[in-house]
Amino acid sequence: MRSHYVGGLLHMARERNWGADMLIFRGCGAEQNRAARLYHSGETGDLSFTVSRVLEEFPAAPIVLCGVSLGGNVLLKWLGERATSLPDRILAAAAISVPFDLERGSRHISVGFSRVYERHFLRTLRRKAETKLARFPGLFDPDAMSRARSLYQFDNVVTAPMHGFRDAHDYYSRSSSLRFLDRIRRPTLLLNSKDDPFLPAEVLNEVASVALGNPCLTMEFTEHGGHVGFVSGVPWRPVYYAERRVAEFLAARLEVGSHQQTPKALACGL
Repeated sequence: MRSHYVGGLLHMARERNWGADMLIFRGCGAEQNRAARLYHSGETGDLSFTVSRVLEEFPAAPIVLCGVSLGGNVLLKWLGERATSLPDRILAAAAISVPFDLERGSRHISVGFSRVYERHFLRTLRRKAETKLARFPGLFDPDAMSRARSLYQFDNVVTAPMHGFRDAHDYYSRSSSLRFLDRIRRPTLLLNSKDDPFLPAEVLNEVASVALGNPCLTMEFTEHGGHVGFVSGVPWRPVYYAERRVAEFLAARLEVGSHQQTPKALACGL
């Protein structure tokens, strides 16, 4: 994975002598997955499987989790779904640049300068979908995909039918982490920027309203930082704030719930 935040998070874990694993979503790594599906923003089954595997292989280690972007949405949704059934060894979580409301985020990215990002995503998604369709003919309508000019349209004709949703609205409604935040029962950091091009600022106001009623949630909404950016310093000596802040937050929770074995950190992302 050629990602500054992945490298930064793994570096922070190494500095603290934590073990670290990473879940890469289906179709986002070097190896194609062999099922008649890809990843989507509400798929928590793979995360659940991965966490179970880590718990089994490291039976005494405390676990902390971090999700980034869509991975953050998946993580928060999973924490809400499993609110009363999480193993005690899962101590805390952090989520960076989460698109809490997928429908409003999808529509927002189709406006103004954000369309630059949308066009890039569409090219990537089309290539993955074409590869999948070649192996599984009939999985979705290729003509409808070729006519899609926005992420919303792509999700409506590809992502939704491929994964059992009625349409894009159904997919977004059932997968958005915003509706699961009030159920989270582990200390969780929500780190977002108000100038994130993937999310309208008013969504963060709704997140804040929910978070104020849930003492497990710690909000940190910065004025600047973009999407998974949070870079300061000078070009020859950049400071990556998000990675450092997440490590500090998780380390504090590990100190409160200290265990004898080396902690395990699990990152979840594209």
